[in-house]
Amino acid sequence: MATVAPNDADLTQDGLPANPESVVVRFAGDSGDGMQLTGGQFTLSTALAGNDLATFPDFPAEIRAPQGTLFGVSAFQINFGSREINTAGDAPDVLVAMNPAALKVNLAALKPGGLIIADTGAFTKRNLDKAKYDANPLEDGSLAKFDVLAFDISEKTIEAVKPYGLGNKDALRSKNMWTLGLALWMFDRPREPIHDWLRGKFKSKPDIADANIAALDAGHAYGETAELSGPLKQLHIEPVPSDPGLYRTVTGAEAVSLGLVAGAQLAELPMFFGGYPITPASAILHHLARLKEFDVTTFQAEDEIAAICAAIGASYAGSLGVTSSSGPGIALKGEAMGLAIMTELPLVIVNSQRGGPSTGLPTKTEQSDLYQAVYGRNGDAPMPVIAASSPGDAFECAIEACRIAVQYMTPVMLLTDGYIANAAEPWKVPDPADFAPFPVEFLDQPNDGENFLPYKRDGKGARPWVKPGTPGLMHRIGGIEKHELTGNIDYSPDNHQRMTDARKNKIDGIAKELAPQGVTLGPDGDDAGGKLAVVGWGSTFGPIRRAVDNCRRKGMDVSHIHVRHIWPMPSNTGELLRKYDNILVPEMNTGQFKTVLRDQFLVDATPLTKTSGQPFQIAELEEAISKYFDGIPDNEGGQVLVNDDQLPSPDGGAE
Repeated sequence: MATVAPNDADLTQDGLPANPESVVVRFAGDSGDGMQLTGGQFTLSTALAGNDLATFPDFPAEIRAPQGTLFGVSAFQINFGSREINTAGDAPDVLVAMNPAALKVNLAALKPGGLIIADTGAFTKRNLDKAKYDANPLEDGSLAKFDVLAFDISEKTIEAVKPYGLGNKDALRSKNMWTLGLALWMFDRPREPIHDWLRGKFKSKPDIADANIAALDAGHAYGETAELSGPLKQLHIEPVPSDPGLYRTVTGAEAVSLGLVAGAQLAELPMFFGGYPITPASAILHHLARLKEFDVTTFQAEDEIAAICAAIGASYAGSLGVTSSSGPGIALKGEAMGLAIMTELPLVIVNSQRGGPSTGLPTKTEQSDLYQAVYGRNGDAPMPVIAASSPGDAFECAIEACRIAVQYMTPVMLLTDGYIANAAEPWKVPDPADFAPFPVEFLDQPNDGENFLPYKRDGKGARPWVKPGTPGLMHRIGGIEKHELTGNIDYSPDNHQRMTDARKNKIDGIAKELAPQGVTLGPDGDDAGGKLAVVGWGSTFGPIRRAVDNCRRKGMDVSHIHVRHIWPMPSNTGELLRKYDNILVPEMNTGQFKTVLRDQFLVDATPLTKTSGQPFQIAELEEAISKYFDGIPDNEGGQVLVNDDQLPSPDGGAE
């Protein structure tokens, strides 16, 4: 079983790595096989074992594709190890295939010599036909370049839960727990946390909990037996060195939700969240609905427009208004964003990006809403835009969005994407004392002698925030242009020019208070500069960081710069970029941030684009970086070729 690439040449005689640094495992099966749940619980046990990790759930957009079909395959990939982990891994070392379709869709991604664990009980003639196999791949020699451990998981699961009186159909629902038990044994993981989770999940159905625990334990016991005579081996991955503290796994959606609550608390405001279900943003509404004890009100509106308008109304009334959606819903919210900009009310808008225009690719990831975030409103309607780079980073970005919104009286857009929203990583729970409060002060008395001027601005360019009903401070706000001080309706050309400039200058001024843009990896400060800077934003952080690190170890003069504040950018950004001979901008779109950099700083940024619905691979970025050092002119940048082997493709790579 060649499951990992070791960090050194310390190998045992049979070629197995003795001290693996990391392992990539992919669980794949039918949408009803519980692969996301299996992966989630394996992630929990891995985090408790002290390994660093990154995950990537990948599932079909269909509510439930026909069972056993290629379109119905769901997968969960986890990369874990004893070193820093930045991505979910380029290719799996181990593939757990619960049926023929799962094998066919995912096989091309498996590393040569990798391990296949397959359920022979699911490789029936009917399922083989659905997966478009002419012969059983477990028997025809087509898997010769892999280690294969094939046995009847279905039968063993039924046998394990027989004492609990379940019929075959109900018993097979525990098949994922049997498989999880085997994986826990294989990587020396404790079972007790999963036992506790099952007892909690099925608290009202103790027989179901006991049956699942029995299946889990049976899979674990099988591993011990199979080790005696088969290819299966137990691998122990050492814990990653880490700072002392409280850790937990967190997804991007969870981190955004916690960050929004923290931001509202730091502003000393109640929070109102108005949302409408849409993949992959719905999880934020689900998480916030469980946090009502922190003065959070959640509202599932009848549509996207109602959701954002309700949030704007809440901000007008003195709460921190928040809304979220994905690209299609953000488009519907566009007019109301303009209203928030015109009324100059704080509002946080979370955009969990997904693939394609219109309905597009609901469960796939992309970064194609950057133009929409920066430019996508009628009129001159500037708005700050922040992008999270990882699930854990989404927490701090959400706090930052709240701070800017209330201090500058403006809507703020926070960009995540499907990869960040669904992926999980270990997260050191921060100390609340490390975050400086930014309490809001509502105006409660006239601000111009005995008069009240609702658009009189402070040093940041922000107008005062007044709660409705405050004595003596009656005022008018709305979407029609207002006088620059009194708030009365004013269509005059000179007033509109001044108000347009004021709104723009307020947002531009944010750049002056932002921390200087630094170099993520490579020489920083006065030493910054060199042949190549790879400039990223959002979820490209992990693969860029790993690729740049690998290339630097090979002696290449390359640095990584990652931008959190997309609009406006820190005031030193242009100066920093001009220190490099070349700028490469990898992004999961057709080159949107590259255009923004060229527009703002007149730098010759070269795009590296990918729009397959999947994240960049480390190898893809290493190849792109290497082209700057191969001596071949004019071969840099471009579009990354579609890689059907990377993650599940409904046709299973079939021609």
